[in-house]
Amino acid sequence: LQPSQAGDQRELRSNVPMPCCAGTKETAFISAVTSAGLVHSVTRSCSAGNMTECSCDVSLRHGGSASEGWHWGGCSDDIHYGMAFSRKFLDAPFKNITGKSGSGLVAMNLHNNEAGRQAVAKLMSVDCRCHGVSGSCAVKTCWKTMSSFEKIGRFLKDKYENSIQISDRLKKKLRRKEKSQRKLPIGKEDLLYVNKSPNYCVEDEKLGIPGTQGRECNRTSQGPDGCNLLCCGRGYNTHVVRHVERCECKFVWCCYVRCRRCETMTDVHTCK
Repeated sequence: LQPSQAGDQRELRSNVPMPCCAGTKETAFISAVTSAGLVHSVTRSCSAGNMTECSCDVSLRHGGSASEGWHWGGCSDDIHYGMAFSRKFLDAPFKNITGKSGSGLVAMNLHNNEAGRQAVAKLMSVDCRCHGVSGSCAVKTCWKTMSSFEKIGRFLKDKYENSIQISDRLKKKLRRKEKSQRKLPIGKEDLLYVNKSPNYCVEDEKLGIPGTQGRECNRTSQGPDGCNLLCCGRGYNTHVVRHVERCECKFVWCCYVRCRRCETMTDVHTCK
């Protein structure tokens, strides 16, 4: 770049708005879920024989405990390949970042990526199939398999709810923000964040947060779609919506369809 062009590039970068909620517990959860999802998808494809670079985990074959009547067999999920692929694909962009200013955030993002991968590994289970006369199960063939992604997601959701705030100043290693808790270790599966989450209830154009005013909610639900939670304690409005649609259609010989017009009235609740 010529000097003038380099100056233009610096000015352009300085005017680019920071992404919403960077360094918060929500982005930590997204990083972990994305990393775990990539491991899960690639490993499943390996076991299904859809990839030429990998297949089943052959390291477990011909092992087991003969005295206990079981041995490794079948097609164990090759999670090692899936984790290596995820590290190469997701971690490389962060490792190429230079400069001290973002080193703390980079280390945090790398940790959260790895936390997602560790969640998949931690929840691996062993499945077995019995062999023997009349189903006696004298011998069992066992293999390792990943848990459903729903179970992995619930595990990471729990980690999100108990995520740890860390200092944005990286020294020798990541450390907790609260001085009174700095002696407590940070686990590989813990999710980390630097910045506190903004108020998602209120609209903020600069951060790109739409708020929840006007959002449709479920009055009877106690979940995240419920009016009590989604409306952030502001209450909700109720209005009646009339739906008109064709119903009770019958084929008349020959050759047309005759339908009635049915009307239904539905209560719709929206946040104040």
